[in-house]
Amino acid sequence: MSFLKPYFRQFGKPFAAAILFLMLEAFCDLLQPTLMSRIVDVGVANKELDYVFRFGGYMLLITAIGASGATLRNIISSHVSLNFGTRLRSDLFRQIQTLSAGNIDKFDRASLVTRLTNDVTQIQNFTNGLMRIFVKAPLICIGSLIMAVRLNPPLSLVLAVVVPLVAVLIVFNMRIGFPLFTRVQKALDRVNGVSREYLSGVRVVKAFNRFDYETEKFGDVNDTYRLASTRAMRMLSIFSPGIMLTVNFGIAAVIWIGGLRVDAGHMQVGHIIAFINYMTQILFSLLMISNVFTMFVRAKASAERIGEVFAEKDAMSWKEDAVLGGRTAAATGTGSGSVEFKQVSFAYAQSETVIRDITLSCKPGETVGIIGSTGSGKSTLVNLIPRFYDVTSGTIEVDGEDIRDIEPKLLRERIAIVPQKTVLFTGSIRDNLLWGKEGASDAELERAARMAQAHAFIMDTPEGYGTLLGQGGVNLSGGQKQRLSIARALVRQPSILILDDCTSAVDTSTESQIKEALREYAQGLTCILIAQRMSSVMDADRIIVLDGGEIVGSGTHDELMRGCTAYQEIYRSQTGKEAHANV
Repeated sequence: MSFLKPYFRQFGKPFAAAILFLMLEAFCDLLQPTLMSRIVDVGVANKELDYVFRFGGYMLLITAIGASGATLRNIISSHVSLNFGTRLRSDLFRQIQTLSAGNIDKFDRASLVTRLTNDVTQIQNFTNGLMRIFVKAPLICIGSLIMAVRLNPPLSLVLAVVVPLVAVLIVFNMRIGFPLFTRVQKALDRVNGVSREYLSGVRVVKAFNRFDYETEKFGDVNDTYRLASTRAMRMLSIFSPGIMLTVNFGIAAVIWIGGLRVDAGHMQVGHIIAFINYMTQILFSLLMISNVFTMFVRAKASAERIGEVFAEKDAMSWKEDAVLGGRTAAATGTGSGSVEFKQVSFAYAQSETVIRDITLSCKPGETVGIIGSTGSGKSTLVNLIPRFYDVTSGTIEVDGEDIRDIEPKLLRERIAIVPQKTVLFTGSIRDNLLWGKEGASDAELERAARMAQAHAFIMDTPEGYGTLLGQGGVNLSGGQKQRLSIARALVRQPSILILDDCTSAVDTSTESQIKEALREYAQGLTCILIAQRMSSVMDADRIIVLDGGEIVGSGTHDELMRGCTAYQEIYRSQTGKEAHANV
């Protein structure tokens, strides 16, 4: 749990202040039974009313001091725990952002959400409890033991039996509880995962009338979570009453033994009252300590899960001079945007190789089309350029510089991508377009929207560029979302433009208009176009045909129609005609 050290330094002083006020409160609580004993044994026994009033006043004063300490402790503990939780959640979110796609793939997305929310809350609650009752409980317990022994040593032998028994129960509580609460958190992960999957695909569920199936699936994971929580709570329901029963037996023994000693004249009644009060304080302290360990077990399980994310280190590295600004064209952002693959191979973690020995050059001002069957590695290939993943072998160079020697932020500032799966964010249309270039003028936004054939439908919306989009752009059609995604990329004015099957939901007429605008826009920059439809890449300067992660053809449309079997098969499957090259 080394990731918690910075928070100890930041919040250590106010935490210590809260503990000091808590100790003051505990000290005041410990004095009360002794004062009560003095009132009974001296004031009441001797019928000295002044003595009763005087010590009663002392008790009120001590109570007021304890209440003041409790109030200040509550204020500080609330401030520290809330700020600690906020800081931890923010740092965890930033840590996730710094990880590469390969690192993030090691975690289930729903699990990351649970770690950001429920797991952080568990640690925050434990921290708050430490400053409220978790430290106070052992202080009261130890203090009550000391005061009880000082008050009447022979009677304190009862404690020598009760306390070890309770300690054994607490140890069993911890050993059994930790794996149970770890399972609870994992079960909650699955509940979040199923919920997230259903909400993201609710339209598909409606279209296929799969409500019963989804309800049953959610019911299964929900029942699993319930059973895991029930087992954990059942453990609590056994140990807490067991501790209470043990201490109550001790109180009964104190009353019995104390009664015999009073009857024999070896003990005063006030001592029994004080001793019972101390035993009661010990009872509630031990119960609280049991709850502390339960909370600790839950917080420890959550801390380990959060620690796994903090322990994950980004495998990507780059030259120090790139971090400082660099001296190369690629690092300074002054290059023309050439891209070169040199014997590149790639495999996802624990999977077979999906890209094999790719050697390819993309020159500035050139439009390169990439086509191939589903699963041939088209999207994977272009995802290597902005370094979402590092190549398994070989090198990728941008403007003659190995991309592993360039800081990813500097590299990605020169690349604009229109992904295969359109992603829009909650906010206005203008906000989404500004993702391409922060601070872009309205004229730049409109120019990019016109080239993407999006300006017309944007102006048809109630508030134009200020129109708010629902989550993921649910109030737009698939084609409209794709055109906004294209406009967002064009706003950036990149050196390298990657279009990953971004017109699949656009009609052919609109696609032709977009391609015409891109031809003019793409002059001087490197444009890589991935498509499923052959019509989308036919007029590219060069077409690359991928099959099984390998290049099986390269050339213009006519050249491939003459000499590439895979390309001819794609043509025949899409047109229903025999492949004949134009001569």
